[in-house]
Amino acid sequence: MAAEAPPPSTEQRKLPTPEEFTEVQESAEFGELRRSHRSFAFPLTVAFIIWYLLYVLLSSYAGDFMGAKLFGNINVAFVFGVLQFVTTFLIAWWYSRHAATKLDPKAEAIKNRMEGGA
Repeated sequence: MAAEAPPPSTEQRKLPTPEEFTEVQESAEFGELRRSHRSFAFPLTVAFIIWYLLYVLLSSYAGDFMGAKLFGNINVAFVFGVLQFVTTFLIAWWYSRHAATKLDPKAEAIKNRMEGGA
């Protein structure tokens, strides 16, 4: 059985007050972090929902199109279904990369400053 890691020491870090949280939330730096997240996440979410609804609507109302054979027993519906999984994984990978390069450094800087590390 592995030993549990000790909890982080609160002596090394200063815990922020509610007023400091409010001040940071109203800062331009936090606003930029929020804008950076929203400008990436919201359009991608809307695009994926539209793509998913297109798949559902085509499956419901365009049976002939979705049932069209492409090769062998593979039809349009199967390809679109597989593409749903592919786009889900691509979006997750793309967001992870975006967060690691653009969001995490800004968030870490704000966190360190609030905890007294900077």
